[in-house]
Amino acid sequence: MAIHGRSSFDLFDPRLLSLNRREFLRDIAGMALGSALVSGSPFLHGQTIRQKRKVIVVTFGGGARDQETFAPEGQANIPHLLQELAPQSSFFTHMTNQGILGHYVATASLITGVYETFNNFSAVPPANPTAFEYFRKDLRRPASNTWVVAPSNGFNRIGESDYRSYGPGFGAGVILPKHLLSAATRGKVDNLDHILRDNYETPLFTPVLGGGEVELQQLENVLKLSVEDFMSHARTLSSPDELSLYVVKQLMRQQSPSFLWLTMHDIDVAHTGAYSLYVEAIQRTDRLCADLWKAVQNDPEYAGNTTMFILPDFGRDADFVAGGNGFQHHRTGDPASRTTWMMALGAGVRQGVVYDRAVQSIDLVPTLGSLMGFTAGRAQGAPIRELL
Repeated sequence: MAIHGRSSFDLFDPRLLSLNRREFLRDIAGMALGSALVSGSPFLHGQTIRQKRKVIVVTFGGGARDQETFAPEGQANIPHLLQELAPQSSFFTHMTNQGILGHYVATASLITGVYETFNNFSAVPPANPTAFEYFRKDLRRPASNTWVVAPSNGFNRIGESDYRSYGPGFGAGVILPKHLLSAATRGKVDNLDHILRDNYETPLFTPVLGGGEVELQQLENVLKLSVEDFMSHARTLSSPDELSLYVVKQLMRQQSPSFLWLTMHDIDVAHTGAYSLYVEAIQRTDRLCADLWKAVQNDPEYAGNTTMFILPDFGRDADFVAGGNGFQHHRTGDPASRTTWMMALGAGVRQGVVYDRAVQSIDLVPTLGSLMGFTAGRAQGAPIRELL
């Protein structure tokens, strides 16, 4: 298969992956090359502005390859990202993840700015301070000001590290929508098993879904929802990520957090080997990202002062790598699984610009610190200068 005159084997070269993405975006979305413009973004840095600024980070659990997204044969799967969101964004075509390619540990690395090294399937907190802890401690923000909405397999510890100078007490609140649903059903599946499925990657790690009094209190006190209303809406949904977005919108309405992190996970159905379900999940994720951005624009607390970041935690294996399984897994560490992308859009972001410079996933936390006014003292990445 050829891509703009290049062989699919070019997917082994991360630089060419980046260049391909740039060409696709310039052709389809009419975006300009960032290096041709004056560096830096139009962010304004003042105490009043920072008090009002809100940041939302959306990560794709498991990521998606260019063949199913930015390559010509995949663009039909992401019409919202390509045609609506990318033209409003600064798009980084060459983001690398040099850490462990497991969803929980990779998300923890994104959240701490350090490549965490714990067992992906262990229910442990990150070893290094999270962005939420820096944010709350440095800026003296209350617990209600930052939340994480995440898939439930292991992510209950993602909001707060065990680093002595920060946690406990400075982390983000964590909401696991499937645990909410389990609590609401009181252990009865109630024909919602398609939403409650908790792990695709290995049958050896299928934890029993929790959900009890704490989750019921989250429904009532944080989300301001009755069990009946929550259940009624859940029955109209087709996937866990749709439930997560519903929870995020309710958080925005009821708590208006300044720092909100959403991890979506439907794409990880690829581990089952069902290509059609994998593509369907990409299409759904594309739609949900646009839906969230529309909600931001329609909420007076968020419209005009919110910056949203969208990025995969990592990619998936190329089709021709020895020991890999193509779209199904992310085991080889080849460029297709490590070279991803990021878009930033909203307040203070230059629109319609593509940047080819290589950045790392651990650069996100220092960048958030520079934008929001906190110091990410232990993060090992560097602020992304094009966004400052």
